[in-house]
Amino acid sequence: MKIKQIEAWILTAPDDGRPHWVSHFIVPKANELLVRVTTDEGIQGIGIATSYTPIEAVRHAIGDGILEPLIGADALAPERIYETLFSLTWKRRAFERKWTREAVVRVSAAIDIAIWDIVGKASGLPLYRLFGGYRDAVPAYVTCAYYRDGKDAVELREEITMLREQGHRGFKAKAGGDTLEVDMERMALVREVIGDDNQLMIDINRGWDLDTAIEGARLLAELKPRWLEEPVRWVDDRRELKMLAQTTAIPLSAGESELTSYACRSLLEEQAVRILQFDCTMMGGFTEGRKLAALCEMNHVQVAPHHDCFIHAHIVAGSPAGLIVESFTDPERDPLQAELFENPPRIEGGMLYLNPDPGLGLTLSMAAVEKCGERIL
Repeated sequence: MKIKQIEAWILTAPDDGRPHWVSHFIVPKANELLVRVTTDEGIQGIGIATSYTPIEAVRHAIGDGILEPLIGADALAPERIYETLFSLTWKRRAFERKWTREAVVRVSAAIDIAIWDIVGKASGLPLYRLFGGYRDAVPAYVTCAYYRDGKDAVELREEITMLREQGHRGFKAKAGGDTLEVDMERMALVREVIGDDNQLMIDINRGWDLDTAIEGARLLAELKPRWLEEPVRWVDDRRELKMLAQTTAIPLSAGESELTSYACRSLLEEQAVRILQFDCTMMGGFTEGRKLAALCEMNHVQVAPHHDCFIHAHIVAGSPAGLIVESFTDPERDPLQAELFENPPRIEGGMLYLNPDPGLGLTLSMAAVEKCGERIL
């Protein structure tokens, strides 16, 4: 089975003038590469890559022919195809064509997910079964409590109440963008609204130095958070995560900001986290995500991937190390989760129930692609 055609779109969402902030940067509503790979036997696979940085470098690489060598390649050889693309990060051709390292990483991730989708469809099995088949439903939480211009305690309470009424049992709230005093008040409000019987996770997005993180963890302990995510600044996060872990009983998590699976491996080797949050759509695709899940299982670390719950549910469901997936059920924050697929898996009562269809089990909504997408290949 050979690759016959590759199509690509850039997915974006309109700016409503009131962005969602985390501790120190704006999170885009949608800033993604969508690819669709078609084989000579008519099987199609889809893949997505997410970017928090300007996506123009990805657009340039796609338009400049980075995918041309894949035409005619074996569509059932994901390891070989992934290596073909990812190895460009250390080859002269990428430098000559001005393909940035980050762009190559993103493109290789999207293509890899699409190829695995094809593998699943060719085998007649959903990917979570090919990845181990540990279960067919996984816990899901919702990310919330972003900073927004003019957002006060009343609006925060209304947001969390809306999400609780949707049936969520896990809530990840943003902190680190204000003083500890203000953030403690915000997090206490979230805990009050969701109640003691639901899970609260707190995400700092690398907003604190070590001393602030130690004090923040001490203050937050009374709220009984399930984990504290990316609590320390990027510059020496692995060492500071390990030092912070020695002072708090709150489990620490990280991984979404890493550019390679090797950097995530280092988090495990240094025993810096108890929960790993790699993102297959930002680096590595399923080819590397499966390896990281296996490493986590062998190192007594749980897997809670960042973003794209419909993609990552297959990794979490396939492995005993799988913990939970991240959802965005407020369309104002992430319209793609609400619109991109005609048959999104059901999220109910804090659980995501995977579709039994082969591959990803997802059918693209071409209406959503036309609404949010710009064809680039």
